[in-house]
Amino acid sequence: MQDGIYEQIINQQIFNELTNLSNQDFDIRKTTLEAADARELLTNYLANVIKDGLLYIRDNNKSSTTEDKRTNLLAQLELCNSIIEQVAKHTDNSQDTKIEEQGEVLTALYHKINTIRTLDNQTEVIRPTSSIVENTLFTGNTQEPSMMEELKKEILSSDRVDLLVSFIKWSAIRPLLSTLKQFTQNPNHQLRVISTTYTKATDFGAVKALSELPNTKVKINYSQDNQRLHAKSYIFYRETGFSTAYIGSSNLSSAALTTGLEWNIKVTEQESDQIVKKCSITFDQYWNNDAFETFDPTNELSVQKLKDELDKTVTNDFHLETAIRPYAYQQEILDELETERTVYHRHRNLVVAATGVGKTIIAAFDFKRYLAKHPNAKLLFVAHRKEILEQSIRKFREVLNDFNFGQLAVGGYTPNNLDHLFISVQTFNSLKLADKTSVDNYDFIIIDEVHHAEAKSYQQLLSYYQPQILLGLTATPDRMDGADIRKYFDGNVASEMLLGEAINRQLLSPFQYYGVTDSIDYSQITWTRGKYDEQELTKSYLNNHERDQIIIQKVLDYSNDLNEIKGIGFCVSVEHAEYMAQLFNDHQIPALCVTGQTNNTDREDAKRQLTNGKVKFIFTVNLYNEGVDIPAVNMVLFLRPTQSATIFLQQLGRGLRLSPGKDCLTVLDFIGQANKQYSYRTKFRSLIGKTRHTLKKEVESNFTHVPNGCYIEMEPKAKEYILENLGQTEVNKKNLVNMMIEFNNQTEKELTLANFLTEFDVTLPELYANGRSFHRLKQWAHLTNDQRDVTDSVWKKFRNFFHIDSPSLLDCWIGMIEGRHQIDLTNELERLQLGMLYYSLYKKYPDKEGFTSLLDGILTFVKEDFVKEELLAVLRYRRSQIKIVPMANEYQYTTPLEVHCHYNRAQIMAAYDYYNQEQSPEFREGVKYIDTHKTDIFLISLNKTEKDFSPSTMYEDYAINESIFHWQSQRTQSNTSNTIQRYRNHLSTNNYISLFIREYPRVNGFAQPYMFMGNADYQTSNGSQPVNFTWKLHQRIPASLINSATKTSDQ
Repeated sequence: MQDGIYEQIINQQIFNELTNLSNQDFDIRKTTLEAADARELLTNYLANVIKDGLLYIRDNNKSSTTEDKRTNLLAQLELCNSIIEQVAKHTDNSQDTKIEEQGEVLTALYHKINTIRTLDNQTEVIRPTSSIVENTLFTGNTQEPSMMEELKKEILSSDRVDLLVSFIKWSAIRPLLSTLKQFTQNPNHQLRVISTTYTKATDFGAVKALSELPNTKVKINYSQDNQRLHAKSYIFYRETGFSTAYIGSSNLSSAALTTGLEWNIKVTEQESDQIVKKCSITFDQYWNNDAFETFDPTNELSVQKLKDELDKTVTNDFHLETAIRPYAYQQEILDELETERTVYHRHRNLVVAATGVGKTIIAAFDFKRYLAKHPNAKLLFVAHRKEILEQSIRKFREVLNDFNFGQLAVGGYTPNNLDHLFISVQTFNSLKLADKTSVDNYDFIIIDEVHHAEAKSYQQLLSYYQPQILLGLTATPDRMDGADIRKYFDGNVASEMLLGEAINRQLLSPFQYYGVTDSIDYSQITWTRGKYDEQELTKSYLNNHERDQIIIQKVLDYSNDLNEIKGIGFCVSVEHAEYMAQLFNDHQIPALCVTGQTNNTDREDAKRQLTNGKVKFIFTVNLYNEGVDIPAVNMVLFLRPTQSATIFLQQLGRGLRLSPGKDCLTVLDFIGQANKQYSYRTKFRSLIGKTRHTLKKEVESNFTHVPNGCYIEMEPKAKEYILENLGQTEVNKKNLVNMMIEFNNQTEKELTLANFLTEFDVTLPELYANGRSFHRLKQWAHLTNDQRDVTDSVWKKFRNFFHIDSPSLLDCWIGMIEGRHQIDLTNELERLQLGMLYYSLYKKYPDKEGFTSLLDGILTFVKEDFVKEELLAVLRYRRSQIKIVPMANEYQYTTPLEVHCHYNRAQIMAAYDYYNQEQSPEFREGVKYIDTHKTDIFLISLNKTEKDFSPSTMYEDYAINESIFHWQSQRTQSNTSNTIQRYRNHLSTNNYISLFIREYPRVNGFAQPYMFMGNADYQTSNGSQPVNFTWKLHQRIPASLINSATKTSDQ
């Protein structure tokens, strides 16, 4: 067997071969088959066995006569039929091909001799996330692996690589360069690249960087006419027989490999060997064609020819359009605003979202919703610039479909009525509008760029009016002066749009983040009140020539062309900013220092110089945290540690604005040995967004889950520092105890469960893992004299409450446990709510658990007051975290279920009274017919396997859009079965079809709850064993789930 990666079912022959291999000489990797998607591997395996058998018969019965040819064919058919017969009888195959009972797949095999594997048996085996057996289509949605990351893994797991592309961009080569260097260092490896000068889109620096790699050759087609090359393919050869090829529309550019609407199909030698072979043959034909010239970076004529062909500057145009129908990310913000007002009765709402993501559109839809209920509502929209007001009134008119809506009151515009007024804050004050209108004149007030609210010009506006709704919009809630605008919004942020969502929508520029190793040992810097001592930081930076050289060199290393840089460097102090500006000027990199001490004229001049390229860098402290708009910024330097994730994102945001010619933002973050109290968790969580993986796993796997078009790479030592810090700040017993002890040093708040979770950004599942509890943590931290405790099993049951987000259910349970509310068992709703609480605590019905009743079991559980108070704290915390307004169910019978709330399996069964005082039958299936209620319930996992990507299972159950859902029945159900007929005819028989959906069966080892989608009506069906259905949901799928449900990123 050859060294390399495999995805090979282990049969007896291979098992014997592996058994004969010494573990001392070979690194053998295996994994266990997953039942959900095993059939694809098994089918491929059987196909190969059958193919080999048929070839054997054909080649051993050769003859030229018609009769013998027929005999040969019959022999092959006989073999096929015998196989089919044996499968039908569930009998084994021959001994040589019988799969071992372990059900393992060989994933890698490497010699250990003369390699690091001799010393380290845990050496990482690099392999693509997508299968090297199954064909796969990549369309660029967020549910798929990143093309960029897949290419890196394909390269490092190959023996030879051929790349055929129309053009090559530096933005794509730079993230791949370290991977390609690693690959080409092996003398047995070979890299061949073919590209063109068509449209002059190729970057010279990218071609040069590739051609300078060892064991690499680059050929260029200079034709601009009929021979121009449009093909794009990436071919990865493996001696193990698992070669792959990507064929599609993506060139070697960052946008094409990440954010572009590109389709690329990955074909494998195992499943499509003829396609892979044809790719290889065609590439060789091109390679040996005189039209493709070798580029030699050491040959002046060759270099000059390519430069001459690429002398035109290429820019990228971004076309931003916002549909009248809100996108999913906008709808999610609207849902959260509705929750704030309906569930929590908070009507002063702050929305935080990056510049350019359509905050005005969100505000317009929010007002449209309010206007539908209050047709005579008056609106006041306040901004500080004429351009913002002109754009805003236009967007409101589009959303409201009323092109006469609103009046402008800003330079050059005079309103003829005040009902729907778009006014600048300057005009508001000059007109003395507050003196001419009553405090309650405006029902709905919107303040754009509300981070300016601390200015004197806004004070009368905020203090005078008493609207029904106050909506503030900003990208930068944290001001450099320390003022907190949240005080105008009851201390809350109603909704905050995640960075990744804006980048995925191409509303912000993608970033390429590089964690650079800093020479500063920050563990030696004084740490007080949750941050480093700024004077010590400044002192450690000034005249630190080693660090100076690192910074200058890294800027040069990570830039394609110094002349194209437009950068901002964030420093710890004015003195540090002045020093950095001088350092860069001394190295012939024009730079300025701009701080809060700089006058407005000089600030504006600095912006102009940076934009026109006269200056390459502006160094500042916190000035550019706030709404300073320089879209052309394409490099950001973090020259100091930033503890606040909000400030980090604000500073990062200075470079995320879209701008013509800007391919991406380059981020250099200088990372040193951190203080034990410093945490990287929130910063990197804010970068990568939503993922079910731990941050440690993301770092170890080189950040495979990042927004589209983005890339994160750590230098080895920086990565080591990050992992060490994550170990120190990991949510484990030791660190949680330290957080407990530090709590009073970091805040003046009372030490409660809710305050603790908020202060340290800890989740309920994290805190209660491994038998922990808040009570126990206080004991371990010596913060309580109460040494009573209960068994681990009691605390583990708390996890059944972490997902509860039904306000009515939470209110009932809280009142029940507090003793304020006496349960009326004659009240059907309360009886079922009681049952749902009981089955959150116990698996079996009361008699089996030793209780006289459901209530007896609950009271027994909370008989210890410290358990009771902690359970109440968990429920109250969940009551404060609701993100969507539930909807009433549509049943004609009573059940506590609310649409769009989450429940686990036992709670669902209790809600339908299937689990009750007398019974709790075993139930494991994904479908259940509650005959007493004539209701079919479907418990649906969108992703059947815990793998990050499984093309064989991800399209069984999925949303077609926000209202239509595709569902596949159990495979035992035929098209004519009674069950299928009941599904189809449910409307005529007055039966209900109810859907419950979750993304994954388990996350981090714990079963996940389902979201109740409500009822659905039959639309269509086809097939048999299984039958494929489409259902029309009565309520739309919430925006928070729609992208996962549709397996896309653009709803």
